[in-house]
This record gives sequence, C-alpha cells and structure tokens, in this order.
Amino acid sequence: MSQLPDLESLRLLVLVGDVGSLSRAAARLGLAQPSASKRLSTLERRLGLVLVERTRRGSQLTDAGRAVAVWAQQVLQDLDGLLTGAEALRTKRDAELRVAASMTVAEYLVPGWLGELRRMRPELYVGLQVTNSEHVPELLRSGAVDLGFIESPQAPAGLPARRVAHDRLLVVVAPGHPWARRRRPLGVAELAAAPLVLRERGSGTRETLDQALRRAGMAEPRPLLELGSATAVRNAVMAGTGPAVISELAVRTDLADRRLVAVEVEGIKLHRALRAVWASERPLAGPAAELLAVTRRHRPDVATTGATAR
Repeated sequence: MSQLPDLESLRLLVLVGDVGSLSRAAARLGLAQPSASKRLSTLERRLGLVLVERTRRGSQLTDAGRAVAVWAQQVLQDLDGLLTGAEALRTKRDAELRVAASMTVAEYLVPGWLGELRRMRPELYVGLQVTNSEHVPELLRSGAVDLGFIESPQAPAGLPARRVAHDRLLVVVAPGHPWARRRRPLGVAELAAAPLVLRERGSGTRETLDQALRRAGMAEPRPLLELGSATAVRNAVMAGTGPAVISELAVRTDLADRRLVAVEVEGIKLHRALRAVWASERPLAGPAAELLAVTRRHRPDVATTGATAR
C-alpha cells in the first residue's frame, strides 16, 4: 500500500479544520461518517501524527493537524492549478480566452491565475500556448491569442504592457559545488567566464542574463548546456552538471530545503519585471481583462530566500 496520503483524505482534513466537525465535513464530501473517520485514522497512521482531537463538542485539529492542513491546502491548490493548466493546454482551439505565456511564467504562475479565474467563471473555456518570450508578441500580432505573458527585460515595441509580478535571477549550484562554500561574493567577470547551464536563446531568462552582462561590460555567458525550461535547468544543476542562472520562482523550495545553494554575485543586477502584453491599444475587455485583474490581485513577488544579487 502506498504511504502517500490520498487527496480525499487531505480534503477531509482541511474541511474538519474549517467546520470543526467530522460529520459536517464528511457530509460536504458525500462520505458516511464511519468512512470519513476511517480515512482520517489511515491518514494519521501514514503520517505518524495525531491530527484530530475528537471530543463531545466536535472534532478539532491538533497543533500538528493545523500545520498539516495548511500544507494540504497548498497541495490541493497546486493540484487545482495543474488540472486547470492541463485543461487549458488541451483546449487551446476555439477557446473563449486564448493565452500565450513564456516558459517560466507558464510553469510557476499561470496555472494559479487560471485556477482563480475558473473559480470565478467556471463556464469559461481557456486555451494556453506555452512558448518563449520572443514568440509571444508574434502570436499577439497575428491574432492567435488575446493576452500574453513575458519575462523579457523590456516590453515589446508597439504592444501595451503591464507589470504583473517581479522576479529575479539567481546563480545556483548543487551543495557539492565549490561555489557553495565561497565566503566572498562571486565577481561578475567570474560569472561571465564560467561555463553555465543556460536557457535557450529567445527565452526571457537568457535575454535578461545576456543584457545584464553586457551592461556590466562582459561578453555573453559561456553555455555548458542549453535547455528549454526552468525545470530542466534546475534538474541539471541538482544533478551536478554545473552552475546556472535561473528564476527564483523555480528554485525557492530547493533553496529552503538546501537541495540547491544560491551564490551571491556582485557587480550585476539580475532583477526583472514579468509583464502581461496584448495587441490592442484599447483597454482589455471580457475574459482577458478579468485574467489581468486576477494577476494584479495575486502578485507572487519573490521574497529573499538566499544570497542576493547586487
């Protein structure tokens, strides 16, 4: 038997915390109370924790239960984003809202935004194209999509744009890499001279790095390996291939868990704006405007999780 908690048990735990009653939580999920009680007991055995305190006044989460419920809620939200994003990829033809997004934005931000939009408009038919920042303007100008998201250093010429999030690039290495033990910041010349695991040309991440190095008077970076997504770059660094410059969005959890180490760099600025762009000079209307409003309410600006790029 798998030791992973099942999703229905996680939903049940979250609901018990919300309503303070196992019977009411079970009713909301269409479960008989004995079945719900068995589910919670199985979840507690699998996690090795007492999650629910059962009293005459009802069921209350323990301290451990409240902590697990918070994590369970995040898992459920991430799953909702995954399913929404996958559905948007399947239904990109004849969609009521057609969206194009650069790779990093599509991987880490768009599923959550679309999930929120679909909760507001469950009938909405959304199509998503995932590409690099260089191609998003072409899709907008051709009329293939209604709204785009890019991570390039500058907004495309002739297209209205609005900042929807702030991101920064980090130099990251595996814990066993010599840079992980540095006591001094990495110099920009050292970064420019080092073979790096890089995103492909045309991506916003690569364009941001190239421009930052040029502004610092350096040549373009030396590619050790060029890959087509932030996830692929992250995995290559974790495997010990070499250092990389990557969005903090892609490695926040890895930095917190020490699977990767951020290396401080001096003499270069690697911050960037993530933007929504569209083809018309007129204000957006309908589903595209609603999605833009969602992004403004849920700005996932990255927090400081490791070394700072100066």
